[in-house]
Amino acid sequence: MRLKKIIIYLLFFANFLPAFSQEKGTGPKEKSIASERKARKKAKFETRENRRKERAERKAIKKHHKRLQTKQVRKRMKQSRHQSKLNNNNQREPFFRRIFKKKKRKT
Repeated sequence: MRLKKIIIYLLFFANFLPAFSQEKGTGPKEKSIASERKARKKAKFETRENRRKERAERKAIKKHHKRLQTKQVRKRMKQSRHQSKLNNNNQREPFFRRIFKKKKRKT
C-alpha cells in the first residue's frame, strides 16, 4: 500500500518537472537583428546630432567673441595666433624677417 502511494506521487510529480524547465519568459528577451541594427543606427544619429550642435554652439561663441573686438585687436590676435603656432611647432621666424628685424641695443 505504501509503495503504491510513493509510486503514484513520483509519477504525478514527474509530469510537472519538464514543464518547469521549458517554461518561456523567465530569461531575458531575445532581440532580433533588425531591432538591434535600428537601435545602433538611432544612437549613431543622436551622437552625430549632438556633435553638430556642440560644434555650432562653439562656433557661435567664437564668432560673438570676435565681433566684440576692434579691428586692431583682431589683427593683433591673428599675429599672436600665428606666432604661437610657430612656437608650438618649434619653428624659427622666416629668413627675411630675421635679417631685417631691428637689432636689440646692448647696454
